[in-house]
Amino acid sequence: MTLVTPFLDWYLSAHPMLATLLGQTEHEGTLDDFSEAGFLAKERTHAEWLAKFTEATPPTGFSDRIDHELVLSHLRRERAMADWPVWRRDPAPYVGFPLQGLFQTFLLRLRPEPELVGSALSRLADLPGVYAACRANLDPELASPLLVRRGLNQLRTTRGFLTQVLPAAVENEADRARVVEAGERAADAADELAAYLEDFANRATGDWRMGEKLYSTLLTEAEMLGYGASELHTRGQAAYAELDAEATALAGGDWRAAVRALQDDHAESMEELLATVADETERARQFLKDHDLVTFAEGEECRVVPSPSFLRPLYVVPFYMGPPAMTASRVGHHFVPYTPDDATPEQVEQRLRTNGRSVLPSIAVHEAYPGHHWHLSWLAGNPRPVRKVVRTSYFIEGWALYTERMMRQQGYFTTVGQELAHLDFRLFRAARIIVDTELHCGDMTVEQAEEFMTTKYTLTAGTAKGEVDRYCAWPTQAPSYLTGAMEIEAIRDEFVARGLGSLKSFHDRIAGSGMLPLGLARRVVLEQPGEQAGWR
Repeated sequence: MTLVTPFLDWYLSAHPMLATLLGQTEHEGTLDDFSEAGFLAKERTHAEWLAKFTEATPPTGFSDRIDHELVLSHLRRERAMADWPVWRRDPAPYVGFPLQGLFQTFLLRLRPEPELVGSALSRLADLPGVYAACRANLDPELASPLLVRRGLNQLRTTRGFLTQVLPAAVENEADRARVVEAGERAADAADELAAYLEDFANRATGDWRMGEKLYSTLLTEAEMLGYGASELHTRGQAAYAELDAEATALAGGDWRAAVRALQDDHAESMEELLATVADETERARQFLKDHDLVTFAEGEECRVVPSPSFLRPLYVVPFYMGPPAMTASRVGHHFVPYTPDDATPEQVEQRLRTNGRSVLPSIAVHEAYPGHHWHLSWLAGNPRPVRKVVRTSYFIEGWALYTERMMRQQGYFTTVGQELAHLDFRLFRAARIIVDTELHCGDMTVEQAEEFMTTKYTLTAGTAKGEVDRYCAWPTQAPSYLTGAMEIEAIRDEFVARGLGSLKSFHDRIAGSGMLPLGLARRVVLEQPGEQAGWR
């Protein structure tokens, strides 16, 4: 037995909310340990596992060796991040993740409703303790006012979710009343935390900038890219310049003005937007079948539904939640970004314009077919558990953006507007590379970043503020889309040039291999022995 299996057993038991999201229902009534002692214990144990994996002789089998190195990449990330403790800097871990688990419990319904209610009541009873840990753990000398206020915006939606949205998912009237009562108590604690954070934000003096050294460490040791922040920034600038020229030629001039004009053609209501996204999602799926570009997992289904209320302030475009990877389910959910209930008519109009008809083909490809939904429903059949647990955004988001360009090359986009929208999205990801690296390496202020996203890209001032706040809170994630896509394109080109198989076989192999750091994904596609390359 390799070290991977015992590590995974520890990891899932130490992270019960993640285990639940993966489909391990025995953890459904349990929250993570959010106390200072809990976080420090996990840091120590991660360090112990890193020593074990570093000292161990790598396994001889190819797939076992990839699994070993996958865990090592995760452990190196944990080692690097121990010097940048998010749990002391940002309220986000305490505010969002527990609610996501509660929401997904009823979305997936992996057990009978009475059991789901019992697990929800247990977690609701524990939420005040999570909020108390947030107050105790945040350090005013480390926490940034910007990140604290970002967490506050999400926290303000908590009462509505706990007392209205969550109970509405319970069919039994008596059980629903119990969930409402428990939700009210937890919501009171959330309101108390919000009041505390209002004052705390005025006292916080920390910096959200990660710095070039740690940023580059994450790129080289965790993502296995072979280059750091400086080269990533240069690559982003080159990609932006190339895409800018292509979009200018396609638009016959100012592509930004052309993209803004495309927003005039949009759905007239959220309900119409929902129906249009559903139609486009089905069109993308059929295109894949007609052109034989991927193999579909048996029983896969992508359900197009409104976004949950507690996420509506954060997501302005469609997004996806995959099937629980450690179950037999292949059903995913493509969420349409409804506005919050208290949104003004102007805000609703802006949301509809942001999701105009020209952008929906790219979104359907990215979020559903063959982007996130196809990838995760196909990957769920991989028999190696660690491939479903340890993941990187550089593969997940890189794959989804890769599929947009691949589908364009295959003829999926049928109008100039759709192609221009595709290029606009790719330019957005190039701009993110530039802004994220400059922000965290100290070369750009928040105000300069917002100006860049409104002048060099097409974001409105309000949307740019939300985007830049996200980059400040989540360093290295924003560049993952285009960086990953370009790496996957390079792997594909080499795969095809060496005559290793068809485009379909490339898609099936690389997407089915997991959500690997790109250096490992390259090895799986180009070096894995042919008889071991497939797992079906």
